[in-house]
Amino acid sequence: MKEHQIIEQMIEPIKKQMTEIDENKKVNSAFIEIIVDFIRTYADHCHHGKEEGILFRELGKRDISQEHSKTIRELIQEHVYARKTTTQLQKANENYLNGDSRSLTDIRKCLNDLAELYPQHINKEDNSFFHPSMDYFKPYEQEAMLQEFYEFDRKLIHEKYSKVLDEMKEISLKP
Repeated sequence: MKEHQIIEQMIEPIKKQMTEIDENKKVNSAFIEIIVDFIRTYADHCHHGKEEGILFRELGKRDISQEHSKTIRELIQEHVYARKTTTQLQKANENYLNGDSRSLTDIRKCLNDLAELYPQHINKEDNSFFHPSMDYFKPYEQEAMLQEFYEFDRKLIHEKYSKVLDEMKEISLKP
């Protein structure tokens, strides 16, 4: 899956940032902001959004195996964990920018947690869930889901930058 390949590519830069923290006791806060945005927008809103909002919804209408039901619950828990960890990472970065050097430990931990989570999460999806889950759908149903995925992606960029514009307006109105 193309989305998984893109998400996996973020692991190496995260590991390099962890090495930078270990060796130099400092963090590139702009990098952290980029990672937070990437995870929230691409990994979570785009990728996890399609899983939870389309695939899992459609599987919920089927009589699926207990194993697949269990896997869906695990995947959702992992999505929640990634969201929570990303929020903690953002907060730790804000603390660092405000002069709290102790937040380096929190940043390092969050980066490590995300770098460990995503490869095993993707492996679970790719190797034991997605392909077998397609057996629950007829080819025309699979095609309908793909079309819904495309429509979801098409709208995403507009949602993202409408939000950015709203944030810009809010900042410009502050005294």
